[in-house]
Amino acid sequence: MTVAPDRSQPLLTVASLKKTFPVKLGMFKRGLISAVDGVSFDVYQGETLGIVGESGCGKSTTARLILRLIERDSGDVLFDNIEVRDLKRQTMYRGIQMVFQDPYSSVNPRMSIGENIAFPMKVHGYAADHIRERTATLLRQVGLHPNHASYFPHQMSGGQLQRVNIARALALEPKLIICDEPVSALDKSIQAQVLNLLKDLQEQLNLTYIFISHDLNVVEYMSNRVLVMYLGQVVEACSSEELYRQALHAYCRVLLAAIPKADPDERMFSQPVSGEIPSPLNPPSGCRFRTRCAHAMDVCATARPELLQPSPGHAVACYLYERSAISNQPSAISSQRSAISGTIRGSADG
Repeated sequence: MTVAPDRSQPLLTVASLKKTFPVKLGMFKRGLISAVDGVSFDVYQGETLGIVGESGCGKSTTARLILRLIERDSGDVLFDNIEVRDLKRQTMYRGIQMVFQDPYSSVNPRMSIGENIAFPMKVHGYAADHIRERTATLLRQVGLHPNHASYFPHQMSGGQLQRVNIARALALEPKLIICDEPVSALDKSIQAQVLNLLKDLQEQLNLTYIFISHDLNVVEYMSNRVLVMYLGQVVEACSSEELYRQALHAYCRVLLAAIPKADPDERMFSQPVSGEIPSPLNPPSGCRFRTRCAHAMDVCATARPELLQPSPGHAVACYLYERSAISNQPSAISSQRSAISGTIRGSADG
């Protein structure tokens, strides 16, 4: 039985998170890449928050900023209502763990599987007897045999190694696990097994996930709520069902239209998109998607649209849904929204 998320208080709060990276553009010239720009969200106990977007949109950087694998420029990250910068790293890692994308590079090839899983427990001072028992228990929990503790990484398949990484993430009994594209390097059949394992563990242990992926089908299957990012910014946030039923932002509709369909006669509503992704060295002013958006208006270039809620629980950063913009350009926005509605209705009729 699935445990309903506890929404009385966020387990994790991220507010106005920003990160830039300096780069050399020549012998005497330097620039800044805007990787994460003003990202804010809450994660509640027992839920799965999906973060989706194209490569380079800032998904993985956001995860690393939360875990302090890289330090943020500004913004706040609160775990259990405590700023993570005020926590000792050992204390933070007891509460938050991460499963990385590549199962092979995530383990030490010179250590046995048991030693890889036991390593965080040794760092935190667990007794040797407890470590041995806990390692065997964790291997069983992720669908492996305790005898696998004596194996080495080169003797395991990719799917088995990802189970090992999940076991290691569970070793310190964290409340929150960040899954950074945990199945993208696996075959489809193995992907399904690992995803089902993650769901089973969530029910058994009341875990909370941040699930990062570029695969919209996987995000739909795993997530309660979804955050869509584009060029370091959040453009839409809502429940998984609402996003796939009626996405509001033009970028989200483009993503959904790109999902492959098994039935060649089934067509999604067509959302034209032109041009290349702008460079994060010099992102467009205002809405960063405006240079590729078929519904862009003059107001889109003036200032960044705020993340507002046209309907309860559904937030979108788009001037088509902002009242102040509507009052300034009522006729243009009304015609744009009518065009969008007609496109969506046409797809349903087709």
